[in-house]
Amino acid sequence: MKITILTVGKIKEKYLKDAIAEYAKRLSRYCKLEIVEVADEKTIENASQVLETQIRDKEAERLMKYIREDAYVITLEIKGKQLTSEELSEKINQLGIQGKSHIIFVIGGSIGLGDEILKRSDYALSFSKMTFPHQLMRVILLEQIYRSYRIINGEPYHK
Repeated sequence: MKITILTVGKIKEKYLKDAIAEYAKRLSRYCKLEIVEVADEKTIENASQVLETQIRDKEAERLMKYIREDAYVITLEIKGKQLTSEELSEKINQLGIQGKSHIIFVIGGSIGLGDEILKRSDYALSFSKMTFPHQLMRVILLEQIYRSYRIINGEPYHK
């Protein structure tokens, strides 16, 4: 299985880069992991709805370049479905059984995802009703994917 984390913006903080590298190393025994970053747009404080839509659309255009037609796309959205770790592992496992060989998880920028990405999404996933910094979300997502593979393989994981 190939897992792609497709995300808006770069990670600048060393502690987040270290955590991402650790989970990437752990995941290497379970799947082929790829992390793709696209440039984010500058967002000014109190931007109008029109400007925010334009920003999301520009970021969506960049993201769409990396989404293949045969990939299963899971977007991270506040209004998406919340799953337990066991349910996420079952989702990933079922996709593999159904012959899906590529899952793309999409993390938007600071103001969310553009309509083009939302329309392409096969599944909307939410980790919480709370908002998390998109840089930190990358670490949380990688940890949950790692946990999913541990569950799928019947290996111990911290509860």
